[in-house]
Amino acid sequence: MVTPTVTNIDGKPIVYVVDDEDGMRRALTTLLTTVGYHVVAFARPTEFLSKYDPSKPACVVLDVRMPELSGLEVQQQLNRSGAILPVILITGHGDIPMAVQAMKDGAFDFLQKPFRDEDLLDRIKHALQRDAENRLTIARHADLHQRIGTLTPREREVLTMVVDGRANKVIAIDLGLSERTVEIHRANVMEKMGASSVAHLVKMYMIVMEDGST
Repeated sequence: MVTPTVTNIDGKPIVYVVDDEDGMRRALTTLLTTVGYHVVAFARPTEFLSKYDPSKPACVVLDVRMPELSGLEVQQQLNRSGAILPVILITGHGDIPMAVQAMKDGAFDFLQKPFRDEDLLDRIKHALQRDAENRLTIARHADLHQRIGTLTPREREVLTMVVDGRANKVIAIDLGLSERTVEIHRANVMEKMGASSVAHLVKMYMIVMEDGST
């Protein structure tokens, strides 16, 4: 068996297919390739976990019941690694409780066999949209952390006070500075953060605080 290569073609997102049944895996690969998706298929979930590249936009179509690892166990391993990869589970009737548990653990959706091609394609479309949204959010958060990292210690003090709603005169008194110096620090904060208004600055600051650091 040829080892799958995880690469993007023309920047297309990857649709991983993980199923130990040769017939199902080939049928899914043919279907998805025909409609234009870049597919990377695996018969063994452990191989998928070792080859999966979290830096590439993707989703995974994952069979729930496999001898090596169940779909639920694969989902749990992805969670432990901090993966944001949307997981679409393929289930038999008796596998639904397992699929429901995987959904509670963060799986994107599941399909019960037999399913229509259109239903799978619809779920893949929305899973890739979710992946794109997640990656955009992460990129924005990383950018905000980077911007805050450019602030001097004094500018960070001014930032927290501005966000707290304190006027320049109050900040000047609290920090033992002239009001003009506070105005300069405040202008620097707005420029470095790329904030268009105080409300915008507050929103950015709250995002960073929710991430757990400043």
